[in-house]
Amino acid sequence: MFKPFTTTGIGSLPHTDPDEACKLVLEKFDIPFWPQLPKLSFHESMIPQFSEGLPFIKNDEQKETLWIERDSSNDLMKFYETYSEDFSSAISDGYAKGLQTFIHLVKDKQVKSLKGQITGPLTFTLGLKDSGGRLVYFDEELREISLMLLKAKMRWQIEILKPYAENIVIFIDEPILSALGSTSYMGVAPEEALRLLRETSDAIKNAGGIPGIHCCGKADWLLVINSGVRIISFDAYDYIETISLYPSEFTDFLRKGGYLAWGVVPTTEAIRDEHSDSIKKKFDISVEKLSKSIPSDLLLTRILLTPSCGMGSRSIEETLKVLKLLKSLKESVS
Repeated sequence: MFKPFTTTGIGSLPHTDPDEACKLVLEKFDIPFWPQLPKLSFHESMIPQFSEGLPFIKNDEQKETLWIERDSSNDLMKFYETYSEDFSSAISDGYAKGLQTFIHLVKDKQVKSLKGQITGPLTFTLGLKDSGGRLVYFDEELREISLMLLKAKMRWQIEILKPYAENIVIFIDEPILSALGSTSYMGVAPEEALRLLRETSDAIKNAGGIPGIHCCGKADWLLVINSGVRIISFDAYDYIETISLYPSEFTDFLRKGGYLAWGVVPTTEAIRDEHSDSIKKKFDISVEKLSKSIPSDLLLTRILLTPSCGMGSRSIEETLKVLKLLKSLKESVS
């Protein structure tokens, strides 16, 4: 489906000009994605961006805070009455300036694949609290409503991107996976975490998309593999060793048609000290490590290349360096 060393990105960019951000994405990536622009608006941050339409949602734009506050309104009843599998919960322009700009620009392009993204149900419900400070995840009703809303926004993305590409990839962004099992999240049952991920992944497939997942740290990789995604995006710059702990499981994942998206170009402050030769060396060492337990021909035929995470927290200058190093790496290995 994808040629080895095909490049794509995670989602966020540091730009405040949607047109500039979209043109950069379309120019620099093999699989372009609509850019999330957190420096442009609080609404484009990870949790707020997909919160639109959630019952009882409140926000303070000046303090840049978001929370759930149950009241006597009939918001909940309206949601249940309106929602169905065909329910379309659009992401409005005020929450994703880059999306409509991206659609406008991509109309004139010949693109085989496009990418969207959605904040995962675990990160969303474990990152949003009610007015009493309780995480939404631990409110069973709100957890389920959040899942329903996220799946609807994902389906909507696929529908609006479908006319412009043969393949639509949707990454489920789940940075919280690196923290599951810690004392802060001891109440999160592995079975429930897997259900939420599987339902999201299945919804992407059922809508005609290709599900991927992005984890920017350590993660329970067995949970991730069993979620049913086709692409696993990971931080290959700092966490390559965590992949090597599951050689048979990842070998099986790749043989069944899965892909690993190697985030070997850092999007942390480490980017300041890196250059083309050092990234190529880092990549070669990573391949050598994984090839001890996973066949190298399998690794290098089921591989995508990405930055290690989103670039929304970096400067534009640093972002351009990340993209330059990503291009250089692809040219040197493909």
